[in-house]
Amino acid sequence: MCNMSIRIDLNDAIFALSDSLDLVGIDEVAHGKRVGYMAFKCAEVMGVDKRERERLFQIGLVHDIGVSSTQVHHHLVTEMQWAHDEDHAITGEKLINQSRHLTGFATAIRYHHTPWSFLQPMRGLSQQDKNDANLIFLVDRVDALSAAHYNVDLQLEVDNIRQRIQAMAGDLFSPELVEIFLHASESDSFWLMLEPPHLDRFMIDMRAMTLPFYIDNDDVKDIARIFAQVVDAKSKFTFEHSIGVAALSRFLASELGFDADSLIKIEIAGLLHDLGKLRIPDEILDKPDRLDRQDTLIMHRHSFETYQVLREIRGFEDIALWASYHHERPDGSGYPFKRSASDLGQEARIIAVADIFQALAQERPYRGAMSITEICAVLAQMAEHNLLDQQIVEFAIKHAQQCHEQASGLVQTREIA
Repeated sequence: MCNMSIRIDLNDAIFALSDSLDLVGIDEVAHGKRVGYMAFKCAEVMGVDKRERERLFQIGLVHDIGVSSTQVHHHLVTEMQWAHDEDHAITGEKLINQSRHLTGFATAIRYHHTPWSFLQPMRGLSQQDKNDANLIFLVDRVDALSAAHYNVDLQLEVDNIRQRIQAMAGDLFSPELVEIFLHASESDSFWLMLEPPHLDRFMIDMRAMTLPFYIDNDDVKDIARIFAQVVDAKSKFTFEHSIGVAALSRFLASELGFDADSLIKIEIAGLLHDLGKLRIPDEILDKPDRLDRQDTLIMHRHSFETYQVLREIRGFEDIALWASYHHERPDGSGYPFKRSASDLGQEARIIAVADIFQALAQERPYRGAMSITEICAVLAQMAEHNLLDQQIVEFAIKHAQQCHEQASGLVQTREIA
């Protein structure tokens, strides 16, 4: 019998993934949402059915799933083309293919920066796939041309943007899709809807009108792993951090007697705990020195951002709290909510220990990876000062070798070998 411990609407997960990707832009957010909106409006002009319009909208939401770096995101919204602009599309295809429910997005994501003059003669792709990819490319570049003008003078730039897109017909973009875009973008309302308050309303309407599609357990974990890989790819120093925290959290919870349902939820919370780090600038995560006061305050935002993304997924109520509490401390000195021992369930305490253990086991820009003995000493000192749960730390120290293998991915490597 299939265990039904977690059941969520796939649409909630797609919107949450879009929210996560928005964080990469730091202050320039909603690129994916604007692309999704414009793809939807073009699909209306095409005369396709509701399901197809929603599919193109959702591809637009997550088309940049291969982007974790703030530097790459800056290219996306400031340049028409740049060196290696297809790298993130290749990465995105690999990521999205890890969910059997999202594989239908993969080809459009893979080729959403491929010029029409190269794409059209390609063999092995259906005409539908080519059109989907090029439509996303077209409206993606419309957003790049528009980004500097939102809430300032976009209406003054509309004619120029439309003319530039028209001039690229047959080269970057399909002539037929250019005509569809020009028709869709004739009205003032097309452009006004791109402004933040109106775009937010459009997102609410889309969420309300889309029929739910429920997934559970393994399918939820597949999507959570995609989220985790997007986050961990942000810095070479956090490579597989979320995967390691998830594995160690599950191991600790299992050994401490948690039931099967709780183990799945704790593992997913571990995978998702650092989503908010997507909003941290690359230069802070990779800074070779200790963070100064300003950098620290920026870093402290990430747990709060994690909560804001996960709280929108119905069925993730517990997971959202456990994930976002991983920097709370029993003595009340943690962040971002200043929770104390009475507010922190054992699940959140486990993830907090796993997070620190895994981070200490990895290299950081300002230090090397610590040995098991050094890790245990740090954990013991933190527990002594009521910064971590004493019982969980004692257990982790007692089983330090096994914990290190879980945190470092050595268990999976040995199993594969």
